[in-house]
Amino acid sequence: MSIRDVYIVDAVRTPIGKFGGALASVRPDDLAAHVVRALVDRSPALDPARVDDVYFGDANGAGEDNRDVARMAVLLAGLPVTVPGVTVNRLCGSGLEAVIQAARAIALGDASVAIAGGVESMSRAPWVLQKPERAFPAGHQQLHSTTLGWRMTNPRMPAEWTVSLGEGAELIADKHGITRERQDAFALASHRKAAEAWAKGLYDDEVVPYPGVDLNRDESIRDSTPEALAKLKPSFRPQGGTVTAGNASPLNDGAAALLLVDEEGLRETGREPLARIRTSAVTGVEPQLFGLGPVEAVRRALGKAGRSFADLRTFELNEAFAAQALGCLAEWPELDPEIVNPRGGAVAIGHPLGASGARLAGSVAHQLAAAGSGTGLAALCIGVGQGLALVLER
Repeated sequence: MSIRDVYIVDAVRTPIGKFGGALASVRPDDLAAHVVRALVDRSPALDPARVDDVYFGDANGAGEDNRDVARMAVLLAGLPVTVPGVTVNRLCGSGLEAVIQAARAIALGDASVAIAGGVESMSRAPWVLQKPERAFPAGHQQLHSTTLGWRMTNPRMPAEWTVSLGEGAELIADKHGITRERQDAFALASHRKAAEAWAKGLYDDEVVPYPGVDLNRDESIRDSTPEALAKLKPSFRPQGGTVTAGNASPLNDGAAALLLVDEEGLRETGREPLARIRTSAVTGVEPQLFGLGPVEAVRRALGKAGRSFADLRTFELNEAFAAQALGCLAEWPELDPEIVNPRGGAVAIGHPLGASGARLAGSVAHQLAAAGSGTGLAALCIGVGQGLALVLER
């Protein structure tokens, strides 16, 4: 059996909304349906019935995501009911995992045309209540937020594994001697690059605003200063902490989707592909050091592709925290940091968990198309200690 080439024909995303912001009134299944519909409409030569499957990443799924948000998106987007949909969960890497699984199906000949993406509404993530161990409890019951982080933790988990995500970022700052000043400077650069990219129209080809919502660009981008960031209190270590709300990614809402095809599907779209998918890799690390998950995943993906850091034209690394991103960069001394997140990263743009990986992959594809050629890479750290990476080429 021969392995087929897999092409990214198009990639779209919503503007990323702030927690409780412009997109907070929009259900996650509607966000997902919007990017699916926009993607199909942008390839009018392709019969929507030709979509073999829809893969969507979703980190929560406990509320209006309705367990299988991919299938909900297919139905709400008005695609033929014959188009199936599957939802995948690798926490922060869910959107990229969806792209990888769709690409794998096409490469093996199980599909010719697929849509892959991700969605998250952190604003609308519900509280959940555990079932009582016995009927008719008389006492009060505890609600757990599904927005972010550990919940209903198994008591057999070692305590050092179950620290908060922010404390995990602090541990990476300790490990690599990353100061508060460096983290704040990194955050400022992320906001500056994102603002410049929007001002130059670099996101015009991929962002599809949600109808009826007054949001045309990413809502979390700020015009801050070193002095303003320096005034923020540490969020996780009151004494001596370095991680703040200013140098961490915010809580967000948004969705992203990509159209993936083989050679036959490419002919049916009548379009030139943005990029070709080359390889991927996933690895695990100690849960408390989740932020360093991409380090080995990136090395493995590049090795499988027969490429090195010197071959990269662009690299989209998710910025869960400035300390986390800087920690990864410290372990890749051969990487030119100037090619990393050239259009801004998640500290500025935002990190809607299930959507971020698809956003990164789509951004790399658009950047390679704009350049005309080259190799690009998308990678994320993942809570509970994983890393995921994808290599694209044009």
